[in-house]
Amino acid sequence: MCAATAGYRGRSVLVIEHTKKVGRKILMSGGGRCNFTNIHNGPANFLSQNPHFCKSALSRYKAQDFIDLVDRHGVEYHEKTLGQLFCNESSKEILRVLMTESEWAGNEIRTELSVNGIEKQEEGYLLQTSSGPIKAESVVIATGGLSIPNGGATSFAYDIAEQFDLKILPKTAALVPFTLQPKEKEVLKELSGVSHKVKATIGKTSFVESMLFTHRGLSGPAILQISSYWQPGGEVEIDLFPEFDLLAWLKEQREARPKAEITTIMAQQMSKRMAQILCQLFGFSGIMGNQSNKDLETVNSAFREWKIKPSGTEGYRTAEVTLGGIDTNEINQKTMEAKKAPGLYFIGECLDVTGHLGGHNFQWAWASGFAAGQVV
Repeated sequence: MCAATAGYRGRSVLVIEHTKKVGRKILMSGGGRCNFTNIHNGPANFLSQNPHFCKSALSRYKAQDFIDLVDRHGVEYHEKTLGQLFCNESSKEILRVLMTESEWAGNEIRTELSVNGIEKQEEGYLLQTSSGPIKAESVVIATGGLSIPNGGATSFAYDIAEQFDLKILPKTAALVPFTLQPKEKEVLKELSGVSHKVKATIGKTSFVESMLFTHRGLSGPAILQISSYWQPGGEVEIDLFPEFDLLAWLKEQREARPKAEITTIMAQQMSKRMAQILCQLFGFSGIMGNQSNKDLETVNSAFREWKIKPSGTEGYRTAEVTLGGIDTNEINQKTMEAKKAPGLYFIGECLDVTGHLGGHNFQWAWASGFAAGQVV
């Protein structure tokens, strides 16, 4: 995005990629369909120690601007849920759009070329690469965070930032599945593959989407979203009935079916296996007629205020994004230029700007790339 934008301004642009293929993360994303933006995108969809930093770039390159771009290239897409836009066919189409734009803009792209060092010169920068030195007036680092190492992710952006004395904020894996404590994992692993709509909450932040049980712990959109707000040792509250008055319904069932087992009743609202395992985990048994109002309130709170203390996350291997990164106070919010190193720019995920799940991180890539591309 940055290269094409700069190329259209008449700049001579070389794109350096250290792996064999460009755009591997694009190809992998959205289950191969690429959730390329979100129609509801805005600053509120991002985490950063400076929540105002992203506003300038996002306001100058909106979701609609990228939608217009894919429309011009004839890409067919659909809205899945919550404003998420996916390609109808394949994520290859988004890569094709960007490669075509890059070609039209006159960019040169070189793959399997490693940058071993960047030195500030009197004018511009000198790059030491695996095929010799390259001189450039300006350098843009768009190498992402630490997430998905098998997609080519490295610490390159942070290493260069540190070399030029830019502050790096603590980094953690985000938009990532939780692993569970041994006892809960043992009980819940039998539900591996089962999905259920929940409200996941930490503090004042909640997400209502589906949760997926895995053989290692918990995943699914609601969990990935809330993982960005989780601190090691902290709890997550799960409401298994976010849009349903479970307590009132349980009281009705007690009147209507007093001889029915509580697990049988709960199995009307979830799979039989899930009802059995959760009732076992929470310690509920017996027939409905024997349950007092207080008993039913206990059942209600167990299913609607389920407190889970994850043992950890699956880490960068499966994380969709890296939380934290280069302190945005070191970067000009209009141009993405490092304040301490004129001519050196950082864009995308390497900065301390982390989007929610659902196309927001791609929109930050497009917007920050466009911002830098207009000035490099």
